[in-house]
Amino acid sequence: MKPRHRKLAIIVSGVSALGIAAALVLNAFESNMVFFFSPSQVAANEAPRGKSFRIGGLVEEGSIKRQSDGVTVNFVVTDTAKVIPVVYTGILPDLFKEGKGVVAQGKLSADGVFRADEVLAKHDENYMPPEAAGALEQARIQKTVMTQ
Repeated sequence: MKPRHRKLAIIVSGVSALGIAAALVLNAFESNMVFFFSPSQVAANEAPRGKSFRIGGLVEEGSIKRQSDGVTVNFVVTDTAKVIPVVYTGILPDLFKEGKGVVAQGKLSADGVFRADEVLAKHDENYMPPEAAGALEQARIQKTVMTQ
């Protein structure tokens, strides 16, 4: 093999290896990406079925129902315009309360119930996840425009 062909083979194999590595990294990012949707977006069928995503808003007053097994909780997430029922099995954060901000990660089932794998509550009185705050503001604006 001539030196010129050897250099060309090394360059081609290096570029190929770099391309494969880039494809693997991009695939890992895509499979770990979780999108955020408001209850209004979920109700409008903008959220994916069968794929994991996050839903955020406020826990509706009077909606928390604990099942007899002690770890399964049903509650409703609202953005003041639409509501989505949520089922979560596990230990809830200490700051999880009715009327407070919440972000839940999981999947939407065929019956329209969001099955959460993880539930996050806001940190303190003044904090709400930016996505949830934005969704609540959008719903408030739409509600105001529709009532005028």
